[in-house]
Amino acid sequence: MDKAKWADRGQLLRIGSAQGQWARCIGASRLGSVEFHGPELSVWIQMRGGAWVEAKEGRFYLRAGDWIAFARDAAPLVQADAHGLCVGVGVSDEAMKALARFGSFELHVGIGQVSPQQARAIARAWYRAARRADASSGAGQAHARSLLLALEDMQAADRERIAQCPGASLARRRQVFERMQRARLFMEGNCDRVIRVSELAERTQFSMWYFSKVFHRLYGESPQVACANLRLRHAANLLAMTPMTIGEIAIASGFDNNCSFARSFRAHFGMTATDYRSSIAKPAGLTEQICAPMRANHIAAGRDSLSYARETGPAHPGHKVS
Repeated sequence: MDKAKWADRGQLLRIGSAQGQWARCIGASRLGSVEFHGPELSVWIQMRGGAWVEAKEGRFYLRAGDWIAFARDAAPLVQADAHGLCVGVGVSDEAMKALARFGSFELHVGIGQVSPQQARAIARAWYRAARRADASSGAGQAHARSLLLALEDMQAADRERIAQCPGASLARRRQVFERMQRARLFMEGNCDRVIRVSELAERTQFSMWYFSKVFHRLYGESPQVACANLRLRHAANLLAMTPMTIGEIAIASGFDNNCSFARSFRAHFGMTATDYRSSIAKPAGLTEQICAPMRANHIAAGRDSLSYARETGPAHPGHKVS
């Protein structure tokens, strides 16, 4: 395996296709950016700070403990913030097939959170794999295998939904699950506008009726409700992270006017947008970008229960994360 390709201190690293590599270790830190154009599934884990991500599925902001996985054609652009540290792995089809021979190994598209213990385990496995220069050696593949198995374990909770997918065979259920995950990721990445069910159904190549039925079965809510909740949480983040007016935030969250936004926000969070903004406490050591989503998720849960560096340049050994 190649040593890690790393973008640091404002550098831009372009990653293209590569042959004969099970997994490619990539990283970005301190305003460094990575353009990933490899023909592989890519998984990104935010170890520290934050990172902006733009891909075919939309725009995302990762905070410490978040992970996101993109399909082969997503072409993500990842930029760490001033204090951010984001590590990525490009996983080849060869590696997926090799590991699947010994069990039901699978990585899928999606977005979620990783526990601190899992994050440390992934960081250690990533660092060991990144320092192996010989991809053909047994030790190199062993380290790559350990890293990929750690990533699979990270996604274990999501994969429990595969059993709920319709299909006569496991292969068909996995196919349905992958399409639904891509649709869900598209919703997450476009929470600044209203997304119609017909648009999501077209992306999954399902009928609107079939898509809505399967979506509700997997995620416990209709696509319309899921989209509305994502837009409201996006608005809550903007209230905490930016000086934008409430009217501007309403428009940026896909609402037609202030009245509809005010009604929806109060129904979801139990308080007005103005009260929400003034009630946010910022614990010492937390930035606004980290503190605000924690508050939004907590309240929502309560309501529910109630210079360019190219790839051909010198390899970077990576930043060790203990």
